[in-house]
Amino acid sequence: MKKWLVLVVFLLVLIISSSMTYEQQSILPELEDILVNKPFEKQLSLLHIPYWDTVVSVEERGYFKFVEFLIRKLTHFVGFGCIALGIYFAWGKRRFPASFAIVGTAIIAILDEFRQSFTPGRMMSGQDVLVDTVGAIVFVGIVVYVRKLRK
Repeated sequence: MKKWLVLVVFLLVLIISSSMTYEQQSILPELEDILVNKPFEKQLSLLHIPYWDTVVSVEERGYFKFVEFLIRKLTHFVGFGCIALGIYFAWGKRRFPASFAIVGTAIIAILDEFRQSFTPGRMMSGQDVLVDTVGAIVFVGIVVYVRKLRK
């Protein structure tokens, strides 16, 4: 029962966060205070990330918005990785736990992006679903690999 409770908590955090507008989620003021000296600006300016019909970069968005973009995508990756682990461990010793966790997480990501499209200032993104699913694959893959090493 506790394993399912952890999954429910992860899902509640997801529902709350994806119901927030971009402005409610923005961490730009905090980044501007914390990263006032713009650490790693030179290194980050080398990154050009294709996203939707544009390329996201320091040059295109500015340092702080680019850092916020990276944090938001990392949050997708880690958050959905945690959801996948929640599914994996809650599923237990039933058949195909890794596959079930990854596919289940991908379905949750698709549904979340669709639901999020009804939030003002937010839109659906297939690229976010891809980041979410890759997070699930990596997190579950690490657990499966570690479990195999232990045997």
